[in-house]
Amino acid sequence: MNKNSFLYRAIDLYYDGFRHMTLGKTLWAVILIKLFIIFVVLKLFFFPNYIKSHAGSEPASSFVSDQVIKRAHEVP
Repeated sequence: MNKNSFLYRAIDLYYDGFRHMTLGKTLWAVILIKLFIIFVVLKLFFFPNYIKSHAGSEPASSFVSDQVIKRAHEVP
C-alpha cells in the first residue's frame, strides 16, 4: 500500500492513536462491558422469546401475520 494514500494515513492515524491511549483504553473497556450487559444479559432475562412460546406448532411468520391482522381489526 502506498504510504501517501488516504487509506494508509487514516489507518495509521487510528492505529497510532489507540496505541498511545492511557485513559481511553479504560473508557473503551467500560463501554464494551456496558454493551455486553445491555445486549446479552438484559436480552436473556428481560426479553424472552415471545413468538417461540406463544406460536405453538405453527411457523413464526404465520403467527406474526395473524397477530398483526387481528390487532389491526381491533383498532377503533
